[in-house]
Amino acid sequence: MRYFLARHGETVYNAAARIQGNSVHTPLSRTGIAQAEAMGAALADFLADPREIDIWASTAGRALQTVAIIVEHLHRDFLDVSTDPRLVELEVGAWEGRLYADVIAADGVILCTDRRLFTVQPPGGEDYPTVAARLRDWLVTLSPDRDVLVVSHGMTLRVLRGLLAGGEPFNGVPIAEDAPQGTMFLVENGIETRLHLMT
Repeated sequence: MRYFLARHGETVYNAAARIQGNSVHTPLSRTGIAQAEAMGAALADFLADPREIDIWASTAGRALQTVAIIVEHLHRDFLDVSTDPRLVELEVGAWEGRLYADVIAADGVILCTDRRLFTVQPPGGEDYPTVAARLRDWLVTLSPDRDVLVVSHGMTLRVLRGLLAGGEPFNGVPIAEDAPQGTMFLVENGIETRLHLMT
């Protein structure tokens, strides 16, 4: 079983340095659309038979926009995509929609600079162990003999990559290194390789 893990393309919130949550639709920017196109092309080139892969996405609009573009490159129907709310981004609660700079000015340092992870739990939001628990619940539902494509979010995918291939622990959870929007990883037999990096 191989896991192809794709971070959604850049959104208008990403471009403005706003904190994204899960209740507001934040559409892809032009850059984000180009990133989704590039990931779709890279995956189509890599797969011997794009029909032999299960496709999953977060229920968030930005992930659905991204996966819709990717599946066109795979000559798959958008209705082939399964969604699951357990794949959504870490919930940011009261910080949703606010500029990172404004939250930092009001609340102090909220991110560790070396790993770009929240040092405090967002008010009304989730912590990393909670994200890991819902991802573990989702993982056990997968068919063990099928490759899977997952289109999800930055922090959620870092936790998922950590669960699948290991990562430096943070709050008791293995978390992988950060990666920009438009990046796709392959995890096979517990080993992670970068399949595509948007430049």
